[in-house]
Amino acid sequence: MSFTDELRDDADEVWSAIYDHPMVAGIGDGTLDEENFRYWLRQDYVYLVDYCRLFALGAAQAPTLERMGTFATLLSETLHTEMDLHREYAADFGISAAELEATTASPTTQAYTDFLVRIASMGTFGELVVVLLPCMWGFNDTGLRLREDGLPDEERYTEWIRTYSSDEFTELTEWCKSLVDDVAASATESERKRYRELFLTSARYEYAFWDAAWRREEWSV
Repeated sequence: MSFTDELRDDADEVWSAIYDHPMVAGIGDGTLDEENFRYWLRQDYVYLVDYCRLFALGAAQAPTLERMGTFATLLSETLHTEMDLHREYAADFGISAAELEATTASPTTQAYTDFLVRIASMGTFGELVVVLLPCMWGFNDTGLRLREDGLPDEERYTEWIRTYSSDEFTELTEWCKSLVDDVAASATESERKRYRELFLTSARYEYAFWDAAWRREEWSV
């Protein structure tokens, strides 16, 4: 069993909770209230900004030139391609680029991104790639399962499922899993224990991010 197989077992309850969440179920059958999805799109844009910072920090911490180049490419692709696509997709839901830029991070988004950037800034390269994985893997796993269930009539939700179940996104997820397996192979037992704890925390934030969109979470004061 690979280390990422162990991580998947650790997070099985979280992965199942994400798949069963009404946000995800509503995307899958096309019935999700658009306001909830608009909320998710705006918060995901905020999240992507700090996700780019993770790739930048990954390039800075990478132990080899090859890995440095990979993280630099991921930063460029996310910053210049994925975020452009996100803006185009949001426009299909009536959200302008200006609205995306003006979005204030929800309490959950702020907590999640603060956690990621703190680990990436203060932790090891291994810790960075471990907290990076749940976002990619969670979306890929969800997209693949929803696609297997059958695509909804709502074309915009179908597009979301196709994006995250695509061969390209699956390949990116597999790359990140392989990277985690590589760093775990040379890690001490205490480091591997730390990786498992961080992975589970990041996975739990993935669930919390979906749940915050369902509740359209706002700051109370």
